[in-house]
Amino acid sequence: MRLRRVPAVAEAPPPAPVDAERLLQRLEWRVLRRLDGALHGDYRGLLLGPGDDLADLREYQPHDDVRHIDWNVTARLGVPHVREYHEDRDLTAFFLVDLSPSADVGARTSRASVALEFVALMARLLTRRGNRVGALRYRRSVDAIVPAGGGRRHVLRLIHALSQPPAAARPAPVRPGTRLHELLEAAQPLLRAAPQVFVLSDFLTEPGWEKPLARLAQRHEVVAVRLTDSLDGELPDLGLLLVGDAETGEQILIDTGDRGLRRRLSCAVEQREAALQAAFGSAGVDVLELSTDDDVVEALTHFVRLRRRIGARRDGEAGGPATGSAPRGALS
Repeated sequence: MRLRRVPAVAEAPPPAPVDAERLLQRLEWRVLRRLDGALHGDYRGLLLGPGDDLADLREYQPHDDVRHIDWNVTARLGVPHVREYHEDRDLTAFFLVDLSPSADVGARTSRASVALEFVALMARLLTRRGNRVGALRYRRSVDAIVPAGGGRRHVLRLIHALSQPPAAARPAPVRPGTRLHELLEAAQPLLRAAPQVFVLSDFLTEPGWEKPLARLAQRHEVVAVRLTDSLDGELPDLGLLLVGDAETGEQILIDTGDRGLRRRLSCAVEQREAALQAAFGSAGVDVLELSTDDDVVEALTHFVRLRRRIGARRDGEAGGPATGSAPRGALS
């Protein structure tokens, strides 16, 4: 016998709400300072960037965006000069956070913990620069909405809302899997003034999310933050093992020593990965792969600099100094 189904078990309760103040203090002391240094001059890669009003011209510095070089002034003076613009201060970012039961799983820490830290970090980073942030949370449905606001107190409110357990509800006869399209569709009417949208999910979801994501990307700058774990797709040889589906509660007793089973699982994971990357590319979104083993600062810094590089290449296609091209959705 290789496989045997076991009756579904009761769903584990969601984690207790975190101490928002303690989490934010830890990020401010240990992470934001590092990120400030790592992203000096790179903030334009996070949101749509400065406004169109020219403020000044100055000599080029190593951390400057090459897209801001004024080539006419550079040619006249013989020294590279860049344009400085008055920054827009009324930018809004929204976080669409999938905290369905599979987010509570992880080898070292849970995907939900990584997602919460990412949101807290990004929200504080953006609000410190005068921007506004909001969020929607999905567990079995969209059960929490935080309107856009600014300042540290609002970030604390956002963290608290995302980490709160959902209101008690009568359990359904059949526990459905994640329906990410419900989160994306619910967000559409709320994001009219939000140029930047972060979709945080492990994307272990029922089909139907691809088109809503593409529609979202037509009106907003969308970044898909894909939450992964080191054990995703791996099946070590541990003999007979009881494994469970965090979404539906179904359990299966499997023989992990079966090489054919491990090979079929590996092929299925590769096919799913290819389909997922194709969906991101078709939707036209950038992707940040964020593992439970990753250093958030290093991952975010790498991502921002890749966005800058690809943005420079896109501008080069339109006649700027940079050349080459790269498709959107290729930043993972």
